[in-house]
This record gives sequence, C-alpha cells and structure tokens, in this order.
Amino acid sequence: MLHETIEEGIAVLTLDDPTSRNAFSPVVRAQLQEALQRNVADAAVRALVLTGAGGHFCAGGNLAQMQVETWAQARARFAETHALVRTLAAYSKPIVAAVQGWAAGAGLSLALLCDTVVAGRGAKFSAPFGRVGLIADLGLLHTLARRIGDGRARQMLLYGEPIEAQDALAIGLIDRMVEDDAVLTVACACARRLSEVAPLPFQLTKQHFLRGLEEVLDWEREVQAALMLTEDHREGRAAFLEKRTAKFMGR
Repeated sequence: MLHETIEEGIAVLTLDDPTSRNAFSPVVRAQLQEALQRNVADAAVRALVLTGAGGHFCAGGNLAQMQVETWAQARARFAETHALVRTLAAYSKPIVAAVQGWAAGAGLSLALLCDTVVAGRGAKFSAPFGRVGLIADLGLLHTLARRIGDGRARQMLLYGEPIEAQDALAIGLIDRMVEDDAVLTVACACARRLSEVAPLPFQLTKQHFLRGLEEVLDWEREVQAALMLTEDHREGRAAFLEKRTAKFMGR
C-alpha cells in the first residue's frame, strides 16, 4: 500500500493502490504514520516527497471501508486520523506533495498538509464531501482557506466541482505546475532546496501556520462522527459505490 525509496537524502513515500486510485484507508494511514515517524528520526533523511502510483495522487477516503456503527466508534476513527494530520502539519522536516491525476477529498487534504504542492498539468483537485453526506476533514477546513481564501474555499467545498491544475495554480491551491512526467523530479528538487533552509526558522514558520488547526480538528471530530451515522451519509456512500446520483433527505 505504501512504498518508500531513499535517494540522496530524499525519502519518497508512494501511495500504491492503483485499483482504487490510491484511496486513503486505515492501512494506508497506519503505514504513512509509521513511515513519517521512522524518517523523522533518521538523520540521513533530510526531506520527504509524498506521491501516488498509477498516475494518481489519492482519490479520497475508501468509502467501502468507511462504515461505523456508533458515535464512539466514529470518534475513535478520527482520533487515529488526526494523529496523522498533526504529524504531517507539524513535521520538522520538509514534505513536498507530487501530484498527478486526482487529488480528491482526503487526497486533497493530504496534499495541503505538505509544505509545497507540485502538480502535473493533468492533475485535478476536488472536495466532494457533501456528495457523500459529510464535511471536509483531515484539517481541510483549515488548510484550504489558508491557501485560497474563505470565498474560494467556500465555493470549492459547497459545490465539490473539480479544479484543473492551471486554475489551481492561478488561485494558489498549488505552488508549481509542470509537465506530468516531470512532477516527481521537480518535487524532489523542491524538497532538496527546502532541506537546505535553516531548521529552526523552518520549523517555527510551520508552527505559525498551525494556529487554529486544533480548534478545527476538535469541531471536525464531533461533527463528522455524527454525520457518519446519518441516513444521508449511508445514501451518499451507496450512491457513490453504485455510480448513481444520491437522493438526500436531510436526516
């Protein structure tokens, strides 16, 4: 599910489940957390790149596995997920996202937790949480508005429509746009440049942008846990898996 290579001090972590477009699952979450903790302790690793296999970054949460029976179970799920969010957001070494294809839902959340987002010309970004009866999670309500402003974030979250890489660059959703076959090379170059920055100012700058994240995560955990038990979420999940339009009832 997660492959790792290290070359010249840059660790490349690759989400590798092309059949699901690298969907974010509990297994991926655990493997990514373990890899981050291992690499932060490795003095030979100066920076990381997070990418996906098979021409896509991450198509979002694995809805087939997103089934909870109780509010407590849902809250426990988010306790584990938020541990990864906090690790990424406060990571002491640079992390660059190398995005090809889709970065949707949780995939977009993961990308925006990185320090720099490099995307291919064919990349697409979306936050279609409302179409499955949920709110944005993994800190996206914090990171998205920080990147593109409240107005654009509101439209992106409410409509859930995809944004092409060129438009994503224009509004600041991504930092670099390159040809698809150059994404990983450019991302590694960015990671290498960031690794040359003095560590303390780098870490303190990241801490500045963490302000407000904890409040969002606390709210997200309570609200999303409740939404996961609604009829609308069950309908949205079923409609997605059955490739049809959901019929929401507001309950």
